[in-house]
Amino acid sequence: TVAKTVILHIAGEDPVLADLEQEPEPHHTFVRVTNMRKRDGKDVPYLTPGVQSVIFPWHRITFLEIMPSAEERGSVIDFFRT
Repeated sequence: TVAKTVILHIAGEDPVLADLEQEPEPHHTFVRVTNMRKRDGKDVPYLTPGVQSVIFPWHRITFLEIMPSAEERGSVIDFFRT
């Protein structure tokens, strides 16, 4: 499976980008992400250098924004004002 890029909104923290291998199911109690980075691509300061993945319990996550992949982006119609 191809990892999806998500914007992870953690309670009390700035949003960060991460890769999500599998979308969480309703019965899951945590979310596992890889390749966490700030939105500008820099390292997340509270992670140890070289960390491969991070597991967050759901009660720490406000919400997830799941970004479309390159293939999905081609089929999405964006609306805009002129």
